[in-house]
Amino acid sequence: MQRRAFLHRLVALLPVSAGSSSLLAFGRQALALGGTLPTLNAPAPDFDLPGIAPAADGQALDTRLTLADFRGRWLVLYFYPRDFTGGCTLEARGFQKDLAAFQAANAAVVGVSADDADSHADFCSSEGLAFPLLSDPAGTVSRAYGSWIAPFSQRHTFLIDPTGVLRASWVAVRPSGHSAEVLASLQELQSSR
Repeated sequence: MQRRAFLHRLVALLPVSAGSSSLLAFGRQALALGGTLPTLNAPAPDFDLPGIAPAADGQALDTRLTLADFRGRWLVLYFYPRDFTGGCTLEARGFQKDLAAFQAANAAVVGVSADDADSHADFCSSEGLAFPLLSDPAGTVSRAYGSWIAPFSQRHTFLIDPTGVLRASWVAVRPSGHSAEVLASLQELQSSR
């Protein structure tokens, strides 16, 4: 009981970083459920993952994407636990609803989970998603982004600028309205440059 009271007092004293929820900051490191988060305003962790990318005709095509594939444009990289679950479906629908606005702002949206490409293809088809979903079954990339508690990626989102630098992060994401929150931050960052 004393330990719990101590932790509650400690958490109450810690500042919460802007743009991030449920984040504990210790010096330059930030911890969240899922591990150590990458540092803001530093190069984003690289990734190279297989997945699917919806084609114009609505079919899903196998793809392999890396961070370098997004040089020259902004990237919303969001991690989520599973295809077809309530919160993950709500979050994906939000990004799909706002996809044209992200594209108009020179930003791509990419989802990452431990699900395989077949599950992603079914999920994209079922929900009409027009953005790539990548497969990280071993959690390698999710770990690099502090977003892994085996066997699932945690609901975290990262905003990476056109040069590959991490500019914003969200942890313990609430799916409802999250896409609009990310879009507003993207527009704010772009207007301050």
